[in-house]
Amino acid sequence: MKLENAVVLVTGANRGLGLAFAKEALARGARKVYAAARNPDSITLDGVIPVKLDVTNAADVARVVAECPDLTLLINNAGIAETGSMLTEEAEVMLRRQMETNVYGPLRLSQGFAPVLASNGGGGIINVLSIASWITGPLLATYAATKSAAWSMTNAIRQELAAQHTQVLGLHVGFIDTDLTKDLDVPKVSAEQVVSATFNGLAQGADQVLADEPTQMIHQALSSAPQVYLHALPEH
Repeated sequence: MKLENAVVLVTGANRGLGLAFAKEALARGARKVYAAARNPDSITLDGVIPVKLDVTNAADVARVVAECPDLTLLINNAGIAETGSMLTEEAEVMLRRQMETNVYGPLRLSQGFAPVLASNGGGGIINVLSIASWITGPLLATYAATKSAAWSMTNAIRQELAAQHTQVLGLHVGFIDTDLTKDLDVPKVSAEQVVSATFNGLAQGADQVLADEPTQMIHQALSSAPQVYLHALPEH
C-alpha cells in the first residue's frame, strides 16, 4: 500500500513517533491525515485534522469510526510503558492498565475500521509493536507482556483480514529517540528513521518491519525459520 492519496488515522499523534508518522504521511502525499490524541488541542501540526480519541474508551472509538468513513490506513501508535517486575504488588494493576491501551485499544480500532477499510478497497493497518514482543526483563516485564499479546493479535488480524485485501503490518523496534526515552542511556534510533522504514515496508507489501539493528538481531536469533509465526496454525 502506498501513501499517495491515502486517508490516514494516527493514534497518539501529538508527539514522538505518532507525530513523525503524521508528518511523513503528509510528505508522502496522503490526501488526509486524522491526528488523534486524548487532548486534540495538543495537536499542533499544520495540515492534519485533530481528532479527540482515548483508545481505552469504547464510545470514543465508535465515534471516531463514524467520523472517518473515508479511512484507508489505520496506524495504531498510541501506547504506554510502565516499569516494574512481574513480582511487585502493583504488577497486576500495571498489566491491566497497559493492556487497555496497548492491546484492547488497537483491537477496538481494528474491529471498528475493518468494514470501513473493506468498503474503501482494503487499505492497511500498522500496529506499533516492539522488540519487547520477543524479549523481556524485570524493568519492562509488564509492558513486554502486553506487546507480546499485541504481536499475536496483529498476526491473527492479518490472517482474518487477508480476504478483504487489508495489509496488516507489525512494526518492531527497540528504543526510539523521543522525549519518552530522553533519560535512558541506551542506543536509540530516530523516529524519522522508524517511520521511513515502516512506510517503505508498507509500500513493498510487507507483513512486518524490523526498524533497527537490535530488533533485527533478536529476530534472527528466534529460530531457523523466523517467518513461521506469520502463518496460521494448522487446522488438522
